[in-house]
Amino acid sequence: MEVESYEHGVPSWVDLGTPDPAKAGAFYAALFGWTIPPGPPEAGGYAIAELRGRPVAGIGPQQNPGPPVWATYVNVDDADAIVGKVTGAGGMVFMPPMDVMDVGRMAFFADPLGAAIGVWQPKLHKGAGIVNEPGTLTWNELMTTDTDAAAKFYAAVFGWDAVTHGEGASAYTEFQVGGRSIAGMMPKPAEMPAEVPPYWGVYFAVADTDATAAQVSELGGTVMMPPRDIEPGRFAIAIDPTGAIFSVITMKPS
Repeated sequence: MEVESYEHGVPSWVDLGTPDPAKAGAFYAALFGWTIPPGPPEAGGYAIAELRGRPVAGIGPQQNPGPPVWATYVNVDDADAIVGKVTGAGGMVFMPPMDVMDVGRMAFFADPLGAAIGVWQPKLHKGAGIVNEPGTLTWNELMTTDTDAAAKFYAAVFGWDAVTHGEGASAYTEFQVGGRSIAGMMPKPAEMPAEVPPYWGVYFAVADTDATAAQVSELGGTVMMPPRDIEPGRFAIAIDPTGAIFSVITMKPS
């Protein structure tokens, strides 16, 4: 689905910070069919991946400590106003609002549990130009240790409603804007290592999860969780050759 603009409060972009953008770019280009032309010199090595000539994700040099990571950005009308709510809601601002050339204004912060998320106030760059098709972003999901605290934070900062299905460890929350589900949240599984902090994960749509998982291994990545069926479709969790985690999913026709 081609997208021209995003509502306030809706995730609109993802990008990868990695120690080896060239290696990561080659991997995702082969896996998802992306074309990744080099960015302008003033972009500092940041490049925008395209599908059918439209932007779908960013890849650039890693800026954060720790492992490489896919970051989620939420479209907002006013980045400064949003960041002004973060501290009062219990979060921590990592990067105050700043202009990114003439393409937009961004900021980065963490929720009270430590999960990092970005905001994007668009100018020339509106966000992902295609979503919910094979090779493009289809879902953003928070894994956290306190779903109640996280829901309160995102309600205060973005105005998100939280609709939860199920209870306890199997509960799943859909964040909504105007009654439309725009992101998900689930409790951190007990089997996940304690050192893994809460984080925002990204899902890319694929035509065949099993075939994509096999291709991940062929291209030098690692399948962290083999394909399995869940209510929305069939998904798998993978790690790219530079160490970044991402998920792929083939959605049910409905």
